[in-house]
Amino acid sequence: MIKVNILNLNGFLETVNQCHGRVMVLSPNGQKTNITKQYRIQQEMEKQYQKNGKCLPLSLTFDEPRDYMAVVSYYAGDC
Repeated sequence: MIKVNILNLNGFLETVNQCHGRVMVLSPNGQKTNITKQYRIQQEMEKQYQKNGKCLPLSLTFDEPRDYMAVVSYYAGDC
């Protein structure tokens, strides 16, 4: 699991949608939600991102190690 603060949601979602396995957001109550190519959920994330002043804190888990590396590489390069 990693915790991130997303400052560029569009770039983050582009990276997530290229992942091969599931990228899961962990909610405060422990529920996991797949966000990979889940466009309706991503629209809700966009609303929360705008509401938070273009910042979205997330806790993420991954099915595939290469997806973890792709998101971490994106995140490190975007900061």
